[in-house]
Amino acid sequence: MSDELTTIGLITPEPDHPLLAATTELLGREHRVETIHPETTRLDALGSPADVYLLKSRTPAALALARELESRGAPVVNSAEATTLCQDRTAMAERALAAGLPFSVTRTHASLAGLAAEAGPVGPLVVKSRHSRRHDLVARVDSRRQLAELTDEWAEEPVVTQEFAENNGVDHKLWVIDGTVFAALRRSELSPAGRGPTRSLSLGQLPPGWAELAVKVGAVFRLDVYGVDVLETARGGPLIVDINAFPGIRGQEGAPEALAALALRRAREAVAAA
Repeated sequence: MSDELTTIGLITPEPDHPLLAATTELLGREHRVETIHPETTRLDALGSPADVYLLKSRTPAALALARELESRGAPVVNSAEATTLCQDRTAMAERALAAGLPFSVTRTHASLAGLAAEAGPVGPLVVKSRHSRRHDLVARVDSRRQLAELTDEWAEEPVVTQEFAENNGVDHKLWVIDGTVFAALRRSELSPAGRGPTRSLSLGQLPPGWAELAVKVGAVFRLDVYGVDVLETARGGPLIVDINAFPGIRGQEGAPEALAALALRRAREAVAAA
């Protein structure tokens, strides 16, 4: 495979996402980039495979498409298996804690109504939908009244709970593309004021060891493009509260270049292994 013939497939309903658009502009100068809408593309209508696919969607249709492409021998970044793992917060916590990562201890509940029916005091807890998706449930609960209010809307939602860790109300957003770490600060969505703007950080502004921690997450979860949400707790250590496969990495200098390089490297490796 010569570089001129490299074809990169984007599995996404949003090819105009800033990261993907910038990456497409870079790759499109010398390579071929095709967008595959996972909700409208029929599996039996797929033509000749691309040299590599970037999976920027987590819907059931997108995952089914990725699995079919993988069964045909095509490399997919991230794999369908790794992407699926990061959608299940119970499985995510089990994998992270088993690997010794500083992850929030996580309890699983069949439904929010079931959690509300349990005896004993409540809070402070963070309650999240078990299955990560857009517009899912993420809320801090400090009392049974708050829990009852959430239950009015989310009664049948399978949820996980994590003990609320005292922190300064700011999330460290760490993103990794093929081992290259990008970082930013953003006010937590659990803050009374809601999620705030994102401010980029240099790696030198991170606490010691945090960049290495983010890279280790990729090895544990077999991810190439991912995000790690980390809190600096009142006790001084890092606490991972979420891991996302192929998140929206916006405004990070060098991110499109890193993603383009990853796509080309994986395509070349696939050809060499064939």
